[in-house]
Amino acid sequence: MLKRLCLAAALAASAASAQDRPVVATVNYPLAWMAERLGGGAVEVLFPVPVGQDPSLWRPGLSDIAAIQQAAVIALNGAGYAPWTARSSLPRSRIVDTSVGFSDAYIATQSVTHSHGADGEHSHEGTASYTWLDFAQAAQQSEALATMMERRIPELADTLADTLPALQSDLAALDAQARSELAGLKGQTILATHPRYQYLARAYGLEIAALEWEAGAMPTDAQWTELSELSEAKGATLLLWEAAPPAGAIDRAQEMGIASTVFAPLANRPAEGDFLSAMRAAITSLAEATQR
Repeated sequence: MLKRLCLAAALAASAASAQDRPVVATVNYPLAWMAERLGGGAVEVLFPVPVGQDPSLWRPGLSDIAAIQQAAVIALNGAGYAPWTARSSLPRSRIVDTSVGFSDAYIATQSVTHSHGADGEHSHEGTASYTWLDFAQAAQQSEALATMMERRIPELADTLADTLPALQSDLAALDAQARSELAGLKGQTILATHPRYQYLARAYGLEIAALEWEAGAMPTDAQWTELSELSEAKGATLLLWEAAPPAGAIDRAQEMGIASTVFAPLANRPAEGDFLSAMRAAITSLAEATQR
């Protein structure tokens, strides 16, 4: 009996401790991963977007917004990412726009309006927002986040002095890997199933022509025709899939003379591993795709 009471007390204390941790709310997985790395277990990271949904299009409910409003730090990606943040009443003193430091390097995009299943119709007009796919920019975002976490949660200062250099070292290594392994793809056009890769292309000298396909869905006959025509026009024989396609899709592309690789931009959590391991694998897969 005494043993059970002690165990219950320990569990209650652990739960209370978790609830007492300061909260860092984020709008996408890359920022959630950074906050987890920076906090070292001393913070609770709130990333409420359900698995399988696109965080850039997700719209929070009232309970989600209420929870985010209470966070000590609210980390935004900037560059127009997650438009709901501009329409919600969030406390300005707790918000950090992690990409504002390089806003002069944002990439303008053309106006393209289309729909994505349950996410509804949306437009890509304005600014490319997947800023973290330039890993040097991702390092700047991590620094902006760390600065705000130290300001709003001063007791993290000693932890951040250790975790920020380690995080930035990992991102620098990822940047170096991309520069080295993707160098062999310069000079050839790569096709992509969705316009997510503008910063990846600019940072690592790639030419990427994007289609407008729904992630994870089997392309229609019209889309296969579109791919064939774009491949012929661009002389492109490599296709980046934003998410793993249905069975048979990669084989059909292969029959058209087009090699495939999945390069998830990781706006949401990967099924396995974390941001660092998944990106390392994606870079290597992309570099080796034309050799398979």
